[in-house]
Amino acid sequence: MRSSGLGPGAKVFGVSVALGATFALLHETRSGAAVAAPAPAPVAPPPEPAPVAAAPAAPRAHRRVTVKSVVNFAGLLLVLASIVFWALVLRPQSLGGPAGYVLVSGRSMLPRYHTGDLVLVEKQAHYHVGEVIAYHVPKGDPMAGDQVIHRIVGGDAEHGFVVKGDNRTAPDVWRPKPSDIVGAKLLRIPQAVDVLQFLRSPLLLALMAASLVFVRVLGFGGGEKPAGDEGDDWLANAA
Repeated sequence: MRSSGLGPGAKVFGVSVALGATFALLHETRSGAAVAAPAPAPVAPPPEPAPVAAAPAAPRAHRRVTVKSVVNFAGLLLVLASIVFWALVLRPQSLGGPAGYVLVSGRSMLPRYHTGDLVLVEKQAHYHVGEVIAYHVPKGDPMAGDQVIHRIVGGDAEHGFVVKGDNRTAPDVWRPKPSDIVGAKLLRIPQAVDVLQFLRSPLLLALMAASLVFVRVLGFGGGEKPAGDEGDDWLANAA
């Protein structure tokens, strides 16, 4: 039996084809792998820095002082000063104070003291010649208790002072002692009787009422405090 076979040329050709196919397959695999490889992930930008919050403002040590609070405080000081001055200087002797009030009447102290003048006198520990004093007529006299304002011209505290009006030539018949003396002249208010009459007049009451209304309209009399107005609390916080 005869068998068919391939010659040497056919074998070389077959080997060449096989090698070429192998190289082609390897090249295709590498190319596919390169194509199929995933692209590198994009690099994310760095995160932006978080905004820094502003530090809270430090609280104010004192509240805002308003013009209204200053006016109120000054008014309070004025009232307190007036009360102290009245208690120490102007408080009448009937209320335990040192002051006496004498309304001049007559011509015995001309030309310096006139009818209608108000003289403020103050109790003293000692009196001396030359002082203008107000005294009560000593007990035992028909005019006992009446008040006289004249000048000391002699005498002493033990035996009684000699007093005389500036517009008279003869001294008084009375010899007041310290217990009879209301006080020595401290202040003279000319024609104060007109002021006293005005204080008793209806016109003064009308002016006072109008002043209270005016002050109330300006807002110094109180009322609701506007929102956000902290100045009115300044006194309370400072106390």
